[in-house]
Formats: sequence, C-alpha cells, structure tokens
Amino acid sequence: MFSRFFSAGRRSFDTLSEQEILALAISSEEEDARIYRDYAAGLRADFPASAKVFEEMAVEEDGHRAALVELHRRRFGEHIPLIRREHVRGYFERKPDWLVRPLGLERVRAQAALMERQARQFYLEAAQRASDASTRKLLGDLAAAEAGHESRAEELERTHLTPEARTEEDAAHHRQFVLTYVQPGLAGLMDGSVSTLAPIFAAAFSTHDTWNTFLVGLAASVGAGISMGFTEAASDDGRLSGRGSPVKRGFATGIMTTLGGLGHALPYLIPHFWTATAVAAAVVFVELWAIAFIQNRWMETPFLRAAFQVVLGGSLVFAAGVLIGNA
Repeated sequence: MFSRFFSAGRRSFDTLSEQEILALAISSEEEDARIYRDYAAGLRADFPASAKVFEEMAVEEDGHRAALVELHRRRFGEHIPLIRREHVRGYFERKPDWLVRPLGLERVRAQAALMERQARQFYLEAAQRASDASTRKLLGDLAAAEAGHESRAEELERTHLTPEARTEEDAAHHRQFVLTYVQPGLAGLMDGSVSTLAPIFAAAFSTHDTWNTFLVGLAASVGAGISMGFTEAASDDGRLSGRGSPVKRGFATGIMTTLGGLGHALPYLIPHFWTATAVAAAVVFVELWAIAFIQNRWMETPFLRAAFQVVLGGSLVFAAGVLIGNA
C-alpha cells in the first residue's frame, strides 16, 4: 500500500482509507500544535500575553491529537502510517513559521483564524467519508471544536490579554510598524522629494525641454531609490536595533524615494513648458506639506517644527535648482 502511495507522488483525498484519514488528522494536529508553539516563541519577547494565548491553543491541539491517536489504536492498532499534508493533492498547506518572520501580531492572529477554518473543513469532509460510528462522531466533534476555537481564542484573550496588556502590545505593534515601514519610508520620501528638486528644476530652466527634463527626473528618482534602498538594507540588520527586516525597510525606503522624485518629474510629460512647471511646483508644495503632516502624525514631531524643517528646506533646494538652471 505504501509503495503505491509514494510512487504516485500525491494522492487525492477521495482515495484515502479511513486509517489514512485518521493518520493525516493526527499529523495535522501535531503540526498545528508545533506552529502555535512557534508563534508563541516568536511573540514572547514583544507580546507575552498573546504568546500565552497561542501556548494554550497548542495544548488544545495536543488534546485533539491524543483523542485521534486513541481512536486509531482501538480501530487499527499501534502503527500509524506516516501521511502528511504534502502527500495529499489539494489539501491545505501551512506556511512555516520561519517564512513569516518577523512575526506581526495581526498577521499571526489572521493566520491562526485561517488554520482553524481549514481544520474544521477537513474534519467535516472526513466525517462524511467515515463509515464507523465512533470515528464519525469524533471527527464531527473535532469539527465543532475547531469551529468553537474562535470563541475559545476570545476567551483566552480575555484571560491573558487584560486591558493593560492589550494596550502595551498594541503600542509595541505600532512601534514596530513605525520602525519597519514608516521611518524608512518617510526618510525615502523626504530624500526623493527634496534631493531631486535641484536637478529636475535646474534641467527644466536650463533647457526648457519638457521631455529631457522628465528623463532627468526619472533617472534621478530611480537612481536615488535604488541607492537609498540598498543603503537602508545594508546599514542595519534589525537584530539589535529592533527595526525589523532589512529587506522590508529597504523596499519601503527605495519605493518611497522613487515616488518622492517622480511626483514632480511626471508633470514634465506635459508638452507645454510653463504648464508643466506650474503643475510640478504645485506638486512640490503638496509633497512638502504632506511630509510635514506624516512627521507629525506618525513620528510625533511638532507640526510647526516639521513644517519649518521640511517646507523651508525643500523651498531652498527648489530655489537653488531654479537659480542654477537660469545661470
């Protein structure tokens, strides 16, 4: 039987025997418990209360596995075939913990909810296939248990996630989001918006050629984005600083740097020079004030100080580009 199983590569769920279905359920419960414990370990440093929730959910999966093993022992004996999710065609797969690190709190909660829905669907399908009454009853009970895990998770959260703990974890989650995405993205937006002002407007006023000005702006924006992205990714691996994945920070910085420069380069696709320049100047005005707002909103920088730093600095760079272009 097993040579036929493995030589075929992957089997359809419909072809599994009741013993094979039980073996698949046992390995699935074991894997889910391991995933929950991995989540708990990954969250423990920053989100200890949520880590306790996942630890208790892993214990419940252990209970499901024990019930399934006992049923298999009564019906088929001690030997449990090695059948896993990847052996069954069309069966849902779990994303390994190491693929989703660093663990985000909301992402992990959403993944756990998806795991419970998939497990419930599996038990419902398996129960319909079972001919033995005790097997059908256990599988049905497990489907109901998986359906009730959402309310159980809420109960565990009420136990471990006190208002104070939830406030602390939400603050930590917000802080991580700011460190990984907002700060690098804001740095990139500022660099792209401000550093490209001088070359773009210098090219515009020296040539009065909108197409060549656009090409200069495109080259400056993309070049600055690539440079800033690699610099951010290489500057800090995030382990000691707690700033998160260097790849994510690099992409955030590079993309926002490019967008910051393209904002006032794209208007030069307009053929008429003064129209394009007026639109580009208006875009610059909006960009600089938007950066000041983001600094105030996400970085808690006083708005007047942010406006002074960004708007005044950007205006000086803009003026420098115009003066150099007219020289």
